[in-house]
Amino acid sequence: MNRRLQPVVLGGDIGAYSLARTFHEAYGVKPVVVSGMSTGLVRHSRILHHVAEPRIDDPDAIVARLRAVAAEHTDADLIVMGSADWLVRTLVENRDRLEDLYTIPYVGEELLLRLTDKEGFGDLCAELGIAHPTTVVHDVAAGGRPDTSGLTFPVIAKAASTAAYHDVEFAGKKKVFLVDTREELEGLLGRVRDAGYAGSFVIQDYIPGDDSGMRILTCYSDANGKVRFSAFGHVLLEEHTPGALGNPAGIITQVQPDVVEQATRLLEHVGWTGFANFDLKYDPRDGRYVFFELNPRLGRSNFYIAAAGAHAVKFSVHEHLHGLDPDPRAVLGADVPVSATGELEARSLYTVLPGPLLRRYVLDGDVRAEARRLARRGRSTNPLWYRAETDPRRIAYLCVAQLNQWRKYARHYPLAEARRLAWHGPATGTA
Repeated sequence: MNRRLQPVVLGGDIGAYSLARTFHEAYGVKPVVVSGMSTGLVRHSRILHHVAEPRIDDPDAIVARLRAVAAEHTDADLIVMGSADWLVRTLVENRDRLEDLYTIPYVGEELLLRLTDKEGFGDLCAELGIAHPTTVVHDVAAGGRPDTSGLTFPVIAKAASTAAYHDVEFAGKKKVFLVDTREELEGLLGRVRDAGYAGSFVIQDYIPGDDSGMRILTCYSDANGKVRFSAFGHVLLEEHTPGALGNPAGIITQVQPDVVEQATRLLEHVGWTGFANFDLKYDPRDGRYVFFELNPRLGRSNFYIAAAGAHAVKFSVHEHLHGLDPDPRAVLGADVPVSATGELEARSLYTVLPGPLLRRYVLDGDVRAEARRLARRGRSTNPLWYRAETDPRRIAYLCVAQLNQWRKYARHYPLAEARRLAWHGPATGTA
């Protein structure tokens, strides 16, 4: 007798909901979503079962909760995915306590820690000749002043380990900081140290340009470490609230074989398996695409792939649950256009914003016209608006949330600031 598929997703953000929707679209199943609380993104959903785990920051609580969920689905093949790096890390570090019940489609702990550490990732890029920002690594716990003599302000500053950074709180906490002066940088590092963060901070060369210079790339490597599928996207605009800063808010899928070749070389060099999600930026000074970091999972904006017709979660199910070769055409079907090397060729627009708000911030006339054209052709998707979601309470929440996006951007990223970054860049200082 064939056992049914039961996905379980850890997290309550838009990335978690997007994974749940992808599973629902691909297989007609209702995933279990486990999050710390009932967020508006999962509340009143008719495509998932929500389970609250208030102690989701505690690995023992996650393990206990996942085993309890499994006990309610003994007739199913269970696969679990995390929507954030720290959740993926928890799954990987506790694999031996869960793999008797779940398929956990992630790399081993040693490789995960090496490549998700921004210092380790930068070292690997340097070894392989892949463009990476000039970087200074500062030991926060040790204190002192970072050596910024090789950098020109403004600089980018961010935690080397997003999983460790998740556990600390301080006033003004952001995922990524744009720092104008050395004094501002030293003040930031002091606050981070006082908050209890004991890891490293990376301080990097700022690549000129606004959000539209950002790119995203997702790859899938099979169990033998061979890259089989990739999806490249041009980011049009990012989110700008402090907690979500840097996450794509609009993406148009594109084809970029040169970038895919570099990512493939990196992943196959280390024997990566499963999904890898890269953040990149186009550097107008030399025309290169600069790799920033690797996320060991389908990213927060993973639905940009499903919006183009490719349900990426099928790769994990096809290979890890069914034991089949993850050939893209066999996994995705003949209607999804992929190149001979597995690169997604479909063109589509992904956005979490109202269309007029997104286009308001797209300053390039050609790109704005393409976004409008894709929307008119029905090739634009917002992951939160799903016709299977018919609960009026959820629809009302989404209407309010979408209207609230206008207020958020007016407050955190005024249009005048976006234009200044696009045309002139931030104010500069010296190191």
